[in-house]
Amino acid sequence: MPELPEVEVVRRGLARWVRGRTITGVDILDERSVRRHALGAEDLRGNLVGARVVDVARRGKFLWMPLEEASAGRSTEPKLALMAHLGMSGQLLIEDGSQPDEKHLKVRFRLSPAAGDEGTAMPAELRFVDQRIFGGVFLADLAPTGDGHPGGWSETGLSLIPLEASHIARDPLDPHFSFDEFYRRLRARRTGIKRAILDQSLVSGVGNIYADESLWAARLHYARATDTLRRKEAERLIDACRDVMTRALDAGGTSFDSLYVNVNGASGYFARSLNAYGREREGCYRCAGLGLETKIRRDTFMNRSSYSCPVCQPRPRNGRW
Repeated sequence: MPELPEVEVVRRGLARWVRGRTITGVDILDERSVRRHALGAEDLRGNLVGARVVDVARRGKFLWMPLEEASAGRSTEPKLALMAHLGMSGQLLIEDGSQPDEKHLKVRFRLSPAAGDEGTAMPAELRFVDQRIFGGVFLADLAPTGDGHPGGWSETGLSLIPLEASHIARDPLDPHFSFDEFYRRLRARRTGIKRAILDQSLVSGVGNIYADESLWAARLHYARATDTLRRKEAERLIDACRDVMTRALDAGGTSFDSLYVNVNGASGYFARSLNAYGREREGCYRCAGLGLETKIRRDTFMNRSSYSCPVCQPRPRNGRW
């Protein structure tokens, strides 16, 4: 499932191509992809046609587009947002209308004409493609943020957030992320550190790949009990999360197959830079620098896998030191 870097890459692409344009038409080819919109496909279409995309915002893995309704004035604060959940295989692609439909095209949004940076016409369609149909698009009400800060990463910084995303914590790259609040809540938990940082209500945007990479960088075992973490260790972990996800952003995200792509259909290349995830029985790079031949191990974790180095990240006894 796409994590923060992948969703942010998509957000930036959408902001460039979609922000400021009006939705002139909506074709729903598979109603399963709008099932999260409780009032149905026709209500979704009716609210979207004529609406202008004010911005494209993200908090953690949640992505949304605040909308200026057709009947509202430009000075009116957006009340609705088009939310997109990518699920396991969802893609938001910017395409010219002359391009053939993708095999798993589910929803097509037709956009008003606009010119790009070089004055050439911009692609006329935003397409939601989803092979496994775990993702979807739906409308959500916007509400003011509880702390008065922007709801998420965006160009305009609106202090609004969809109600469906209001329980999501800020991510480590968010300038308003509070380490003190994170550490207080982390220490109050009675669980392993990896399980904790995968909880989007504690810190958002971190999934299985970047959890393993961050824990490797911070030299912490995934089963380490949260209430044993010293402040400096927690700081080291958050710094590692920031570094890993920033480098992943620069590489366009992590692609292991054709399911994750950016809005132009390009894959990310951070998989070439992974230190732990997916490297079972391969040498630990850090240990190799010390002349050791340690192999990365894989453990079963929450019906998934967890990768770590047995030397750099020693397993604690019962999660404790």
